[in-house]
Amino acid sequence: MRYAARVAWWLVFIVGVLYFFIPLYGTLAFSLKSKPFLSAYTAILNDPQFVSTLSYSFVAGILTIIVSILIIVPTAFWVRLKYPQLRPIIEFITLLPFVIPPIILVFGLINTYSKQPLAVTNTETGSNALLVAAYVVLSFPYMYRAVDTGLRAIDIHSLTEASQSLGAGWIRILWQVILPNVRTSLLSGAFLTLAIVVGEFTIATFLDRPAFAPFLGLVGDSKPYEQAALALVSFGITWAAMVLIAVLGRGSRSRIKVTIG
Repeated sequence: MRYAARVAWWLVFIVGVLYFFIPLYGTLAFSLKSKPFLSAYTAILNDPQFVSTLSYSFVAGILTIIVSILIIVPTAFWVRLKYPQLRPIIEFITLLPFVIPPIILVFGLINTYSKQPLAVTNTETGSNALLVAAYVVLSFPYMYRAVDTGLRAIDIHSLTEASQSLGAGWIRILWQVILPNVRTSLLSGAFLTLAIVVGEFTIATFLDRPAFAPFLGLVGDSKPYEQAALALVSFGITWAAMVLIAVLGRGSRSRIKVTIG
């Protein structure tokens, strides 16, 4: 019986690996058909729009992560500490991005913020801010559940009471006690958020922002080999970000002691 279970698990693992790597291999094989050899990769890496659009998306992703953390961490902490009865409501609100398609979200934003008194889409700065705000909404399901899981793993009531007995205020408790203890969860949510921002197409396109996903779509219209190469390069960058998150989170396995003085 144990042998059969082991064989079954190995079969599931092999099927998962094949399901994951066969499309990558097909994309790689297709990208290498360009002549001369590796010309698709050199063309992409030499394209100035590749660097500019990817940099724009990464900056937007970092801003999205920061704003999302500033909203989600205090909310999740306060709900779990003081108002646990509100948790189903907060969970429902953070799940709304799964229900409302991005196309509806972006048209709602454009219709609301393209005319007075809040005509923010008339400027580059306003459009960029609106894009980040939309991405923050899209990040709610992932960031909230990551933070909530991290808070569930620690005794926030004891940590909060100990911090208050040492004279710490709420901001100091969040910054010096809660955030270090949920760092791994925050990094997980940050990675998912960054992946969403880099790959998001609809909102960036309709807001006319120079993001990476619209650039990837434009390349595919006339340069199929370059699009395959670009997809693999972006995949590699995403995996590099995941490795970086794993390295940063390795030092946060031990709990942070309350040493506020």
